[in-house]
Amino acid sequence: MKDDRLFLIHIAECIARIELYTSDGKDFFLKDHKTQDAVLRNLQTLSESTQRLSESQKEIRKDIDWRAIAGFRNVLVHEYLGLNVLRIWEIIEHDLPQLKQAIAEILQEIGVKL
Repeated sequence: MKDDRLFLIHIAECIARIELYTSDGKDFFLKDHKTQDAVLRNLQTLSESTQRLSESQKEIRKDIDWRAIAGFRNVLVHEYLGLNVLRIWEIIEHDLPQLKQAIAEILQEIGVKL
C-alpha cells in the first residue's frame, strides 16, 4: 500500500529544489537552460507524485486542483517541445507558493516535520 506521507514529503522536496534553482530570479531562469531543465524535471516529478496520492487524501484538500496538476504533468511529459518558459515562470511565481503552503499544512496536520 502506498504511503501518502512519502509522496507529500517528495512534493515538498521538489518545491524546495525549484525554489533553490530559481533563486537567481526570472532573467537567469529564462536564459539558463540547465536551470530550466532542473526545474522542469522537478515539476514533472512533483506532478507525478500528486497523482500517486490516495483519493481519500485528495478529498481532504478539495481546494487543491489535483486534476489541473495531473494535466500539467501530461503537458510536461508529452508536449515538452511546446513549453513556454514564461508560462513556467508564472507557475513558479504564482501557483507554486500556494501549493507549497497547502502541502505544508497537510504535512503539519499529519504530524510530519520537514
